[in-house]
Amino acid sequence: MSGEPLSSAGSRTPWLSIVGIGEDGRAGLSQAATAALDAARVVYGGRRHLSLAGPLAAETRPWPSPIHEAYPEILAGRGEPTCILATGDPFHYGIGAEIARLVPPAEFRAFPQPSAFTLACARLGWPLAECGLVTLHGRALTRIVPHLQPAARLLVLSWDGATPAALAGLLRERGFGASTLTVLEAMGGPREQVRAARAEDFNLGAIDALNTVAVAVSGDGPALPLAPGLDDDLFENDGQLTKAEIRALTLAALRPHPGLHLWDIGAGAGSIGIEWMLRHPSLRTTAIEARPDRAERVRRNAGTLGVPDLSVVVGAAPDALAGLEIPDAVFIGGGVSEPGLLPAALGALRSGGRCVANAVTLQGEAALLAAFAAQGGTLRRFAVDRASPVGGLHGWRPAMPVTQWAWTKP
Repeated sequence: MSGEPLSSAGSRTPWLSIVGIGEDGRAGLSQAATAALDAARVVYGGRRHLSLAGPLAAETRPWPSPIHEAYPEILAGRGEPTCILATGDPFHYGIGAEIARLVPPAEFRAFPQPSAFTLACARLGWPLAECGLVTLHGRALTRIVPHLQPAARLLVLSWDGATPAALAGLLRERGFGASTLTVLEAMGGPREQVRAARAEDFNLGAIDALNTVAVAVSGDGPALPLAPGLDDDLFENDGQLTKAEIRALTLAALRPHPGLHLWDIGAGAGSIGIEWMLRHPSLRTTAIEARPDRAERVRRNAGTLGVPDLSVVVGAAPDALAGLEIPDAVFIGGGVSEPGLLPAALGALRSGGRCVANAVTLQGEAALLAAFAAQGGTLRRFAVDRASPVGGLHGWRPAMPVTQWAWTKP
């Protein structure tokens, strides 16, 4: 992001106003918001926002693309009465949060209006607190996949007029064709329209680019469980896969918390990094995989399972670790016995960060024993047997035992 944060020790007088505006334009603004808008010498906003707020005596500056290119200009005018226009609630998937990273709260005033989610609930009679909230504005469609839970109610911010039909197609493909999609267009203004159709025969056309989709999930498609340890067959793999039972134990050992960044070293099919991101929407993963074909497989699995933002680095560790963003957690699922890999990973780890490494070979186990002797932490071994057919009967088939070392960096 361009621009440097301003010090909270600076000016304490609000000079910046962030005004949420709806499709009813000035008519929907409070007296205070109108006064802030009219007192501004410069007004920033999208062309639609500027039109809705007119007439304006101030100098108007439409957002550039990308929008952050305007931030240094806004900061350069510090102290001059300035207004930023946003849709609805600027702090709900809006520009408000980005501006608040640059300008101390004491220097701006915000005048929010109902968000698109609030308006949608008001139209449908849905309790907002019980709805899943998703934005597909500039984001991959598959981000909705983890939210496809039985009888869920979802509110989805669209990217454009084509989003509802694309969303209906995804629901059909995943076995949720019985879901009802309600498309709410240009809410709060003269062009408002509310229409509904089932995903399996979705036929709504000429949808306004400014729309929100409410999804009442229904169907017999597979829903991703909320617990770690997804079924192995959900991951495309060539056998290089941390199996479900060990995966669940590994996620527990990694101790995910909101906002953390994981390195998944020797990612294979990407199962650990994917499940890490499924635990909370703020979690991030960088998967490091030496083989290009496996790296592509990680990307496909991440998209299919609803975490398309997972980052993939093609290269062999430890060399491939150079220059990557510092991790809060590290998982090593393959190559732990490679010379220099474990020291490089531990050295990069942030203080207080967590490292978990699994090994199935004697060489890998020796590396973990050495790390345990030198660094401490915990050392465990897991053995899993699965029932398998033996003729017309069943018997236990043991998997290779896994040695796991877990350590928190001082």
